[in-house]
Amino acid sequence: MTDNNCAYCVEGELVDAFGIKICELSESKVYLFKEQSHKGRVIVAHKKHVSEMTELTPAERAAYFEDVNHVAEALHKAFHPQKVNYGAYGDTGHHLHFHLVPKYTDEYEWGGVFAMNPGEKFLTKEEYDELISEIEKYL
Repeated sequence: MTDNNCAYCVEGELVDAFGIKICELSESKVYLFKEQSHKGRVIVAHKKHVSEMTELTPAERAAYFEDVNHVAEALHKAFHPQKVNYGAYGDTGHHLHFHLVPKYTDEYEWGGVFAMNPGEKFLTKEEYDELISEIEKYL
């Protein structure tokens, strides 16, 4: 099932507003979040248009969380954060997705909840490409 108003289903301009597609895994699509106050922040969106994890079969849910874990491992290997925060909201965008937000003790927002979209740090195309290349090494 897809939703023609959903950024993760339609991609294109809707995703371009906030992210850059890195790849597809078995159950998910991985996007680099353009706002990079937290170096390496990504979104792992389920391939199916579901709002809640309870809408997945047990096997789909387990496979999705394997994808989330795989991406978290890649972030740890690529950027060596002290912690990765995980956020799943979807109050307005009803498509199951997790924000994986690397946190660093000497940088932005350490010790607090991450801001959904602080709008403070955007990169050049070359800088985005470098981050994506580093993440792809471990996916």
